[in-house]
Formats: sequence, structure tokens, C-alpha cells
Amino acid sequence: MRPGEVTAPLEQMHERARRLLAAGDAPGALVILEQLVSLASDHLPFWLSLSAALRVLGHRDRELAALQRALSLDPKHLVVLLQKAAVLDLMGRPRAAAEIYTNALQTIPAGSRLPPQIEAHVAHARKRVADNYSALAALMEARLAKVPGASDSKEDRRRVERCLDSVFGKVRIYAPEPTFMLFPFLINFEFFPRDYFPWLGALEAATDSIRDELLDVLRADAGGVQPYIAYADGLPLNQWKELNNSRRWGAYFLWNQGRREDAHLERCPRTAASLSMLPQVDIPGRGPTAFFSLLEPRTTIPPHTGVTNTRLTVHLPLIVPNACRFRVGGETREWLVGKAWVFDDTIEHEATNDSDAARAVLIFDIWNPQLKPLERDLIREATQVLADYSDAESNIQGVFN
Repeated sequence: MRPGEVTAPLEQMHERARRLLAAGDAPGALVILEQLVSLASDHLPFWLSLSAALRVLGHRDRELAALQRALSLDPKHLVVLLQKAAVLDLMGRPRAAAEIYTNALQTIPAGSRLPPQIEAHVAHARKRVADNYSALAALMEARLAKVPGASDSKEDRRRVERCLDSVFGKVRIYAPEPTFMLFPFLINFEFFPRDYFPWLGALEAATDSIRDELLDVLRADAGGVQPYIAYADGLPLNQWKELNNSRRWGAYFLWNQGRREDAHLERCPRTAASLSMLPQVDIPGRGPTAFFSLLEPRTTIPPHTGVTNTRLTVHLPLIVPNACRFRVGGETREWLVGKAWVFDDTIEHEATNDSDAARAVLIFDIWNPQLKPLERDLIREATQVLADYSDAESNIQGVFN
């Protein structure tokens, strides 16, 4: 026989023990089950049944040992892990139980469907893990509050808090996932601290005049608004199926991948003047990009990532109804008119307008301020080489476009 296999007589003994246990004769079942594990010590179901009999009899230490023996045969067995966690709870060891419940949950493949009786135990496991994290988080907060300076600035604690949120399973830590170029050794902020951008205040001060120019555009040149997503047919971009070639997410471009939209810039001189003072990306054929972004009511921009972390993206909210929100990685914010922010768009992000009115934001890209001048020059040249290489054959439909 192969390891783990048993003979028919042993299976018959097992069935008899299970019937005794179901009938309330745990001592009788225990006698048989102890014989079985001595005869077939590598058969996991016998150990699991033995642990069930020991549970009824209240022999917690022996039950725990039986379950550990079962896990030596299959360390990722979901039922055994759930049982081990449950007996630890019964033994008054809730922290250890939560750790084992966590291990159990990690064995469940995403999207799997479990039998109802198992799902009930899994739901209990999730609650126990959450309760444990809550207790630990409360203890952590009380202890860290005593650290000198800890209560002075929330901004100074932001990275520590995100670190601990990840430890406690509240929020995952998102990393840059550019579709084109990842520049190494940069700090990966989701929303960047304002200290990096001393010009933000001046931009925000121009909000009213920029919004007035947008309103004039919408009255006199609405036809200049085009779909922001406009991919050729045949590209594997299913996430954009709903928005592709749709003005539900519209853009009125002032600059479009390095190309000036002269007529649009002439309509928006104050916006153009504000942009001219900023460190916009300047790569021929690739930057700058600046546009009024219009998101129609009841529209969601699905999770996606940008092309490179050598640039950052700026939002200046101009028209913001209620129920509009923006997520970058693990942080979700609501736009506030005149309150700009800068984020790394190579970190997964999404936007939602659940209101009954359109949302409008000025969006443009800037160089990542962590790049040195020489690094900018080299990236500018390298990007141009890569672009020229691809553009040489970009006339084939569905390739490079």
C-alpha cells in the first residue's frame, strides 16, 4: 500500500468508531481510534477522528497533540487548521488561536466555494482574526501614543500607520506597477506630501480663473472634448471596454503627449500661464500632458496604473459634486474644489462619480522631484530612443497604438 492508504478492515473499524461517537459513546470510540492511529499513523482521517473524540471528552492537550500530528501529514489541511484553532480558543489561548485561524484562511484559494458547514467555520475564523487584530491595534495605539512626539503630526506617522495597517491585515501596501518604465530607488508615495511641491499654493490660488476658463470651454467649445480612452480595436485592454471611445470620461487637451493644442491653449490663457510655471514633463512626443478631465455622472474609471514613475500626476479639482472619490493604492480621498494633490499614477488607482452631475479636474504630469537633473536628461533621451524604435513600425493597426 502507498503511504496514507488503509485496508478495508481498518476502514470498517473507523466507521464503527464514528458511529459510536455519533451515538454519544466517546470513550468507546476513543479505544478504537487509538488502535487505528497505532496501526496506520500516516492516515490523516484517523487523527482527525481521534481529535473529535478527545474534544468530546475534554482532553484538550491530547486533542491538540492529535491535530498537530495530522498537520505533520498535511500542514495546509483546512479542516485540521480550523480544529486546531478552535481547541486553542477552548484552552484560553485566543492569540495563538487567531494565528492558526490566519493560517487556515491563507490556504483557501481566491474565489473557491466551500461546503456550507465549512463556510460557517471559515466565517468564524475571519471574525476571530479581525477581533484579534482590533485588540492588538488598540494595544499598539496606546503604546505608541506614549512615544515622544507621536501626537505632534499625523503626517509624520503616516508611513508607520500604513506599515501597521498592513501588519494587521487592514490595507495592503501597493507598489508601483508601471506599464512602461519603473525607475528604481524612489520613495513610493501614493499621495505625495505637499512639501515636495512649493508651487502648489500658487496653483490653488488660480483655481477660480482656471474654472472660469473651463466653464467657457464647456459653453463655447464642448466639441473639443474627446474620449480620454481611445484605443484601436484588437488590443487586449478589457478593463477599458466600457469607457473606450466614450465621452463618459472626456478630456479637453491643452497638451497631449508633448503636442500643443494651440486653439485650446488660446481659449485658456490663464490656465496656460499657470502650467508654464510648473515642472511639467518635457519629452518630445511624450510630454507634457495637461487636460480638463470630465467624468460623467454614475461613471467609474476602473483600477489601472500609469506608464512610469519618473513622472507624477497632479489633480486640481474644479467642479466636484457630492459622492465623488479617488483611490490611490490603499488610500481613498474626496476631491475638494481648489485643493490640489500629487500622486504616483503607477500605483493602482481608480476614480468614481456616483453623483448626478459631472466632475471636472485639471490634470497634468510633472517630473518626479526625486530625480536629479542628469537623471531627467538621461530618461528624456532614453524614452525618445524607445519611442523612435517603436514608431518606426507604428503604422500597423493594433501594434504600438
